[in-house]
Order: sequence, then structure tokens, then C-alpha cells
Amino acid sequence: MAPSTPTTPPPTKRSGRSFDSLGLVEPILRAVKAEGYENPTPIQEQSIEPIIAGRDLLGCAQTGTGKTAAFALPMLHRMHNPEESKHRSTLRALILAPTRELALQISDSFKTYGKHLPLRTAVVFGGVGIEPQITTIKRGVDILVATPGRLIDLMERRVVTFNDLQILVLDEADRMLDMGFIHDIKRILKVLPTKRQNLLFSATIPKEVQGLIDSILHNPVTVKVTPVSSTSEQVEQRVYHVGRADKKKLLLHILETEDVTRALVFTRTKHNANKLEKFLNDEGIKAAAIHGNKSQGARQRALEGFRTGVVRILVASDIAARGIDIDGISHVINFEMPSEPETYVHRIGRTGRAEARGVALSFCDYEEQGYVATIERMTRKDIPVVSDHPFTANANAPVPPRQQGRRGGQPRRQGDGERQSQGRRRRR
Repeated sequence: MAPSTPTTPPPTKRSGRSFDSLGLVEPILRAVKAEGYENPTPIQEQSIEPIIAGRDLLGCAQTGTGKTAAFALPMLHRMHNPEESKHRSTLRALILAPTRELALQISDSFKTYGKHLPLRTAVVFGGVGIEPQITTIKRGVDILVATPGRLIDLMERRVVTFNDLQILVLDEADRMLDMGFIHDIKRILKVLPTKRQNLLFSATIPKEVQGLIDSILHNPVTVKVTPVSSTSEQVEQRVYHVGRADKKKLLLHILETEDVTRALVFTRTKHNANKLEKFLNDEGIKAAAIHGNKSQGARQRALEGFRTGVVRILVASDIAARGIDIDGISHVINFEMPSEPETYVHRIGRTGRAEARGVALSFCDYEEQGYVATIERMTRKDIPVVSDHPFTANANAPVPPRQQGRRGGQPRRQGDGERQSQGRRRRR
């Protein structure tokens, strides 16, 4: 079953059990079967029954494991139960997500799997007019999917009330904290009923997320699927040692010589994403970039173009790429290596889904060699090196001192990327 959008084929290994055996009510099973699914993914099999039973749950899972359906199906079941559904069209379930794209995908899942139930779902996010969202909420909703910032806006206008709230979901909690939403989340938690069911999903559990887990989850069931240190066997990985100045030429070479039908290309900074987008379009390759500085409309147009095939190359920052759920990505290309090995695993997990093969290519310059070694230690796998490409001559040459952000050419931390790129531009 799909993690976010109901029309996506199951991306991970399915269990031997059927959905019929998990205790879901008939209207939900009918919707699931209409989408062509019979067997749950591991996270769905392990999560649905505890959530139906009312337990708090911690789900450690990445995109592509079926996690959205793992909480959407049992939540719809609980809310359909007459004993749990005495108050119609009052807000009883709140799902917080870090990005507009993910919020829309979650909302679509609830609407699809709940299409035979008398439940209303709404989604709210920033970057668009608030008045239509206010109108929708005032008409009455049972399930609200929201980004934290826009929910705060609605709270300040006293549009939403949480008196009947029964279930809270924090999806991609690690990314929400990365994006600086911790204060908004704490502010939201203060006004929620203390007696509620809490579900938290996070691909990684850094210290900040652990603090959130400790504060809101009570005796939770913990479900772990696909540890973050592992990479899919469906993905062919390769690393190219190349000088920084030759990376664009290498990218063109690969796009011309390999069957790259749809590629997601990662950069560490927004500035570099914009530069690469312009370079590719100037070369006649249809590309679009998404990152935090792009407007919601621009991001949506880029994603739609990529989804429909109008855009061949989507250049993305790591934060903007979270929540993207698009099948048929043939290649993930690390134009710039991530400083954290977990980020590498997240990146390459965008390809090789739905039982298809995928290719992950990494461009590694002199300063980034330490990153590759760290990734290999964490995943316990050596990444095969491609040594017969046209741009090997400068692969091991240090970056000239005037271009180095730090002395000695040491790998930069990812969080410093914007400041360093700006510093390099000033020095040039």
C-alpha cells in the first residue's frame, strides 16, 4: 500500500496477512480493495491493530514504507465506530505535517480510504489565501491535516477548537524540527486535550525528537521498519570521484549516455539548486528546482511538471524533497554529497520503489571524500567507484584555497551550507 498517495503501488515487501484480518470495518476494506490492495506492508501490519486499540504509537519509518496508510486506516476505523463518533463534524483528529506537499498527500489518502464513511477531511497550509480554509473549517470537519504555521494562524483567529480532539499525529517529526517548527508544535500541544491518542512518525530519532517522544507519548507501541542505516537492494549505487568544477559536465555526460528518464538531483544549498536549474535549462534539458525560498505555487508547478514528465530533472534541497511521493524516478543524483549519512539513505530511497530498479549516483569531490567513507561505515556497504568517466583528471585535486569555506579542505556541515556558499560568492 502507498505511503501517501493511494494510487501508488506497494513500495515495500508485503506481509502474508490480508487487510481482512486486521479488524478494519467493511467500508474501509471496500475502499482499500478498490485501490487494488490485498496485503499490508510491514508497518501497516504492525501499526493498524495497536492504533485501533487506542494505543499511543511511535513509528520509525522512511518514505516508501506505507506509513501514511498505517495511521490513516485505523484512524478512520476508530472514528467510524459509533461509540467513538457521537460528535459529527467536530474536529476529532489532527495530523501535523512539515510541508504543503506532504499535507496534501495525507489528505488525499484520508479522502480515498474514507470515501464510504460520513467523515469530512480538510487540509490547511500557508502560502495561499486563508479565507477559503476558514470557510471550510467553519462548515465542520472531522479530520484536519495542517502545517504548524498555518494552524497557528487559524488558532489566533479562533477558527479551530480542540474540545473534542481524540487523536493527534505528528508525521515526519524529525523534519518538522529541522525546519524550526518546534516552538509552533509546543504552542499547539498546550491547547490540546490532555486525554488523547498520540501517534508520532519519524525516519530518525535525534535528541530533539526523543524529547518530543518523551513528552507526548504514553507507554507507546514502537514499530521500526527499514532501519535508517540500510539501503534498498533495489537501488544500484555508484560514486564518481570528480573535481568540483567538472560536476556539471559530468552530469551532462550522464544525461546524454544513460537512460535517465526522470531524475531527482540533490544539492546542499538553495543557491546551488537555482544555478544548476538554470544551467540545465540553458543546455536544453527541462529542469525545475524546489527549495524553501520558492513560493508554494512555484513548488507545486515544479512537482506537477516532474510528475507528468514535462520536467525531466527536479533539482531539490533535502528539506524541500521530503514529502515528495512520485513513482518512476529512474535516478537519484547526489550532485553534492550530504554531510549526514542518514540524509544519503533518505535521498536514494526516492528511487527503486514499487519493486522497480533504481540508480543512485554520487558526485564526490576532494572535500567530500570523508562523507562517502562515513556513509559506507554506517550502511556497512562499499559504494562501487566508476573510474572510467571523462572527468577523472581533477578528481583528487584539492579545491583552491580561495574557494575553500574552511581551512584544510575539511567536509562542511550541512547546516552551514547557505552561509558558506554566500561567503564564497563574496570572495570571488
